[in-house]
Amino acid sequence: MDDLLADFLTETNESLAELDTALIRLEQAPDDQATLSQIFRLVHTIKGTCGFLGLPRLEKVAHAAENVLGRFRDGTLAPTPAAITVILQAIDRIKLIVAGLEATEAEPQGDDAALIGALNALMEEASAAPAPSAVPGEVEPAAEAGEPAAAPAAAEA
Repeated sequence: MDDLLADFLTETNESLAELDTALIRLEQAPDDQATLSQIFRLVHTIKGTCGFLGLPRLEKVAHAAENVLGRFRDGTLAPTPAAITVILQAIDRIKLIVAGLEATEAEPQGDDAALIGALNALMEEASAAPAPSAVPGEVEPAAEAGEPAAAPAAAEA
């Protein structure tokens, strides 16, 4: 086995073990920013190395999962139990692909379209959600700087 691939598999298996533990913590405390950042970094590292090693299937799954995790991390998508379940499915798929790499030194064949579609649907959900509104009573930054605040839009009748 190629040394780069062997190192990747060792590091990825270590990351997957960390991900299992971190995802359990996330399920118990969905607002834990440190755990969200750890999970994001681990998946990001797997994705980045896939591109370097020419593992397109694994890269696509990891990339779609990373996008959702980024939305969790930046607060534009809530890490609900249903959303975390889809992330867990992605991690399980990553494990399956990694096991195939270990066995044959090549990515196993497979169709990840449904899983990537589910991850992308979460992204669309985050994109369609309205932007968080300012907390009532808070002064907008422009008003603090002495600039006029934008006038509220008139309600349509």
